[in-house]
Amino acid sequence: MKIALMDSGIGLLAAAAALRTLRPDVDLVLSSNPASMPWGPHTPEEITELALGCARAAAEYRPDALIVACNTASVHALAALRAELEPGLPVIGTVPAIKPATALGGPVAIWATPATTGSAYQRGLIRDFAGTAAVTEVACPGLADAVEHGDDAAIEAAIADAAARTPAGTAAVVLGCTHYELVADRIRTAVAPTALPTLTLHGSAEPVAAQALRRVLDPTREGTATLTVLHAGTPTTLPPAALAYPQTLPLTAPTP
Repeated sequence: MKIALMDSGIGLLAAAAALRTLRPDVDLVLSSNPASMPWGPHTPEEITELALGCARAAAEYRPDALIVACNTASVHALAALRAELEPGLPVIGTVPAIKPATALGGPVAIWATPATTGSAYQRGLIRDFAGTAAVTEVACPGLADAVEHGDDAAIEAAIADAAARTPAGTAAVVLGCTHYELVADRIRTAVAPTALPTLTLHGSAEPVAAQALRRVLDPTREGTATLTVLHAGTPTTLPPAALAYPQTLPLTAPTP
């Protein structure tokens, strides 16, 4: 089995690691365009073109499914990606885990990029799935960029800034950008002092990986645990910053 993931940068690592955990034999194609990130400040049309470029490059490797491992691309480009690639290639988008995070009644904080925070898309998800839970949208300027470049000082500063704007007594934090899942432990540590003792963090990596495995056309097809990395369609290797995150370990470990 071969599954492709696309993102602006290394935010796709968490979902890729989840796939490798669920299916150790899966062949992975990681397609991104880090030179163009962050995608949030781009127009919807530009984001769609960037996403299509990454998806087309991945599709050349004939995967069984494509994960759009990027919240911004899922918001603006999912319809275009599905229109071009389906039904031959199932396309799975990424949605913030608002419904499970609010299932116990909140309060909930949604950490997301400035472009996503306050967007009609996110407000619609809150309206449809949050129920009566109190929800606070917390913009995290610079955090995705800092994670992409492995800039520890910038990561700490961005997390501290967002944590200071997260209401006391928060019960759950939704990680509304796939890059944030790479530093989930650091986010938890920053929020915990003022959060409820039962604080939970909700990412999208595991649910989207499971959904991709359900959507493949031939689930019996076996892989050999290969890893292909593409930057703007050009084969390359994982960038040095990616190797600093624990989620990368399942991707680089020897095949069992």
